[in-house]
Amino acid sequence: MTTGPYRPSRRRVLALATGTALLVSGAAACRELTAETTGKVLTSRAPLPEPFQVPLPVPPAARPAGQADGADVYEVEQRAAELAILPGLTTTVWGYDGIFPGPTFTARAGREVRVRVRNRLPVPTSTHLHGGVTPPDSDGHSTDLVLPPGWDVSRGNGEGGGHGAHGGHGGHGDMSLWRFHEQERVYTYPLRQRAATLWYHDHRMDFSAPQVWRGLAGFFLVGDEEEDALPLPRGERDIPLMLCDRAFEEDGSFRYPSLDPSLTGEPGVEGDYHNGVLGDVQLVNGAPWPVLETAAARYRFRLLNAANARRYTLALQDADGRRVPGALVQIGSDGGLLAGPVAHDTLTLAPGERYDVVIDFSALDKNAGGTELTLVNTLGEGGMRQVMRFRVTRREPDDSRVPETLSAPERLRRGEAVATRSFDFRLTHEDGHQKWTVNGRPYRVGDIWARPALDTVELWTFSSDFHHPVHTHLAHFQVVSRNGRAPGPADGGWKDTVDVRPYEVVEALVKFSGYRGRYMMHCHNLEHEDMAMMADFEIV
Repeated sequence: MTTGPYRPSRRRVLALATGTALLVSGAAACRELTAETTGKVLTSRAPLPEPFQVPLPVPPAARPAGQADGADVYEVEQRAAELAILPGLTTTVWGYDGIFPGPTFTARAGREVRVRVRNRLPVPTSTHLHGGVTPPDSDGHSTDLVLPPGWDVSRGNGEGGGHGAHGGHGGHGDMSLWRFHEQERVYTYPLRQRAATLWYHDHRMDFSAPQVWRGLAGFFLVGDEEEDALPLPRGERDIPLMLCDRAFEEDGSFRYPSLDPSLTGEPGVEGDYHNGVLGDVQLVNGAPWPVLETAAARYRFRLLNAANARRYTLALQDADGRRVPGALVQIGSDGGLLAGPVAHDTLTLAPGERYDVVIDFSALDKNAGGTELTLVNTLGEGGMRQVMRFRVTRREPDDSRVPETLSAPERLRRGEAVATRSFDFRLTHEDGHQKWTVNGRPYRVGDIWARPALDTVELWTFSSDFHHPVHTHLAHFQVVSRNGRAPGPADGGWKDTVDVRPYEVVEALVKFSGYRGRYMMHCHNLEHEDMAMMADFEIV
């Protein structure tokens, strides 16, 4: 499905003439939109490495710079750095502390964390704690920007053609709602929430996709006493896995189809990639197709889909290519522990989703001399079907286990909903152009789509014409149906992101706890987000 170059109008439309429309007609359109693909593959110009040649890296732990008023205080610098990702080449990343992924924060529920972020990049940034129950002024809204040194705020979010925060871009709306911080700011995270696997990433208006692609993402893990009391794998057997795909230029630099590679002018991507950008190099924790040597023991893996647009259906295969049934034992979702474990043959993650799983390598080990198992993506093609490899190389004592009862999370019921709202995520035709929209409208700052009351529950319905992973800031929810039927096997527990597939209707009970103020929901296909598939709501 290809078109001419993407040229956003003043309202960030997909400027495609009706005669060259994105959607082809009839059965072909249905086949295109219901396929598992979520974008177009961007082919690397650099030679691709052989899979399973490098060890899995684990992002370093963030260390507090001190304490203040009972809070842990951290300092992080966003800066460019040269890293060796592909063999024999260097890649310039934009990273928190100059690394990709950024440092992993390990925090405690109820203990406040303050993070001072310094921007030493050439563009504005906004850091969003994805899954955090966070006050609105620290949420990392797309219009709350940390400016780089020397940035002229009068030119706005970008400097090209009046397309910036103070320019004529219709989507930028009410300029009184924009916030600008000179070179640094402090984000405050009270963390009044359950233990969960969260992550942080850039959220700059119009440019989230290319800036996350360049490396601005990391883990933020929250623990609590309930989780501590469980005999789950811990320490070196509790490993975060950030899954994403990238493409590379011949010199090793990241390849991305930006209309303006400087990310200072016109936002958006070339027309072939407006559905989403897919890479042809699979990265796990920033390494291509890595290997992890394990003991014949249980391991906890915190799976995060940090890709811009790629979906993963993960399965574990043995050395003969046979799928290992029930090998992925899910214990947690976006919002923390499930009530009890769920064994999966396969597990699908849309962009932004997280699942905590336990893999028992002792049950899979055929001999102490070394079993090889491969984590695969059944939605991938060619080399992108491979994700990473596990080599069971030794035996060690293991007193961990997965209990039948993990937690007693609150269960919401339909009768608690005080309002019902519907949000349709769709490609909309208007004035001979097409736009990624919510309820037929592209995002505009200042437009408030819902005003739920604090500490209430509402029933929200999400519908879709394509693959749209819907993410709500602050508000967590529970999926109650898909197309009028029971939720899927991976829909359990508290979530903040849900995979809404083509022509699907998903109902979710959404709870608005924490803080009053303005928050966002949006499609977490980052190319769609940058092309205005967002909406603001205000908790009152």
